[in-house]
Amino acid sequence: MLQRNQIKSIKAILLASVVCVSVASIGSVYAQAKNKPKSNPPSTEGLSAQDKLFVELREAARANDASKANQLAAKLEQYDLHDYVSYFQIKPRLFDKGGQAKADSGADYLVEAFLKVNAGSAIADRMRNDWLLVLGKRKEWALFDREYAQFVLDDDTQVKCYALQSRLVKGESAKQLGKELQRVMLDAQYFGEACPETAQAIYQDNGLSRAELRALGRIALEANYEGLAKRIGGDDPIADLVKKARTEPVVMYREFDKKSWVYAKENAAAAWGVIGQYLAKRLDRNAIDAFRKQHELGFHHLLSPETQEWKVRAALREGDWKLVKESIDQMNTAVRRRDPAWSYWYARAVRELGDEGLAKETFSILAEQFHFYGQLAREELGLPIMAPKRVAPEEDLVKKASAKKGFARAVRFYDMNLRFEGNREWNWELRNLSDRELIASAEYAKRISLYDRAVNTADRTKLEHDFTLRYPTPFKEALAPIAQQVGLDMNWAYGLIRQESRFIMNARSHVGASGLMQVMPKTAQYVAKKIGMNDFKISQLNDMRTNLTLGSHYLNMVMIDLDGSWALASAAYNAGPGRPKSWREKLSRPVEGAIFAETIPFNETRGYVKHVLANANYYAALATAKPQSIKAKLGTISPKAAVLTELP
Repeated sequence: MLQRNQIKSIKAILLASVVCVSVASIGSVYAQAKNKPKSNPPSTEGLSAQDKLFVELREAARANDASKANQLAAKLEQYDLHDYVSYFQIKPRLFDKGGQAKADSGADYLVEAFLKVNAGSAIADRMRNDWLLVLGKRKEWALFDREYAQFVLDDDTQVKCYALQSRLVKGESAKQLGKELQRVMLDAQYFGEACPETAQAIYQDNGLSRAELRALGRIALEANYEGLAKRIGGDDPIADLVKKARTEPVVMYREFDKKSWVYAKENAAAAWGVIGQYLAKRLDRNAIDAFRKQHELGFHHLLSPETQEWKVRAALREGDWKLVKESIDQMNTAVRRRDPAWSYWYARAVRELGDEGLAKETFSILAEQFHFYGQLAREELGLPIMAPKRVAPEEDLVKKASAKKGFARAVRFYDMNLRFEGNREWNWELRNLSDRELIASAEYAKRISLYDRAVNTADRTKLEHDFTLRYPTPFKEALAPIAQQVGLDMNWAYGLIRQESRFIMNARSHVGASGLMQVMPKTAQYVAKKIGMNDFKISQLNDMRTNLTLGSHYLNMVMIDLDGSWALASAAYNAGPGRPKSWREKLSRPVEGAIFAETIPFNETRGYVKHVLANANYYAALATAKPQSIKAKLGTISPKAAVLTELP
């Protein structure tokens, strides 16, 4: 019989994973964008003189150039977006040019006045986030706690670390805070100043062991943040091994196999885990041996989140279901909850090991979720994959949505090519809306051709849905004849466009891909030549029909080149055709497409393939009103020697 506490634990993990998927799907850019490299400034072509000044002010604020921000703000005293002008003027006073919070900014009175005047707004919450970093650095805990209680989004890892430090100062259990910190410190790029300091403080109060502190530092070291790693964990006995394993895992595997006996068991276990991770990312079959050696030694809690996940993937690739189950059992709960993959593969593993009851219980919860793993779970239960019953938008609610100030401001920002600010304002208005209000807001977005907002807004509904808004089909009059000419499945094409650009016609990626189908210039030139478009110029990529023509032809080319496999072709469209061929070639046996997708070495491509095929399935369900099979689209991937082609 399935134990009650087992079911309760599984449900908690699965429900948490719904939140994680929802956050990812709505493009929550707040915390991520604050710590990533600055993107190129937006185009100001066609903007008014005042709008151009505003964009320049925004860039000065992003660079924390207080002097320039003051000069520009003085020229925008009558500008309609006065709250953003004020924010962009104040923000550079809180941070230095390197992006670090300034404890002596002397701007508290300006921040407090701003928060009072703009209470309840998206930009006020952003200002509060910034100020919390300053207050945490100053150790002004009473004021920090007062403001933290009002921080709505609460999506900043550094702020979370400072909050734990504040609780430590007040005398809360260091042991409990240490456990919470290990659930917060998952991704080194967001640790900043606060998390290393908090880790050290909790360690000094005996809330973390020396080994646990080093393990937190190792998360940074594995991501190549050596200085950060040292600030967190100090000297790590396996630091040199980690650095070498990152670049030469095969060599390190051989070397460490000869000398692992010299190390303390906890260090040997951590080392084998790191070696296993980097071997697994190269799809090297020795990865499973490294992970089995780690598994035998134990100390699973000392593995980084990345290592914990790759341990499961290596076990999947080898078909070791016992190791899959035990590895997921031993995962950091925060790591397990942030991705429904681990609930799905756990259910698969316990079914393979004979626990049909627990498998069905887990699949049943996942099957109510609308994502890749929800679709797989439905097939495991023999349930049809269909779009849910449509709840049509209510006109009175659409009218109310059209009058929302935040939506109007979002459109204003989009008109200036400021998508970050536009998304912030749009998403802020969506807080606490009912499903029907979300559907109406998505319908309003669709009517004003903001298809990405329609998709992301409709994606938030929980019990009532309109999948025609989640999976819209704009530009059909342009795409249909192109797809028909090439023989390309329209639902797959739409699934890919939804993932590539969210139907933003002027979308441009950080690597230079353009348009609805995010075609790279080099690829465009190659395809244009192949199909006889001899007068093609790169500037034409911004033309909708040209973009759809080149993208559709290229997708069809990689499909043919990869034996008609949707999984391989989707991966090829994102990562280039040579890579999925190489990944297939390294298989030791035929594997189901879901396992192949799960073990793709590139994070972006792995997520991309899952999203594109899940999208295509829902598009097909809407178009045909017939049940769909995600497993049929994934197929089985067999080892095959790579064949060289000239595809870019």
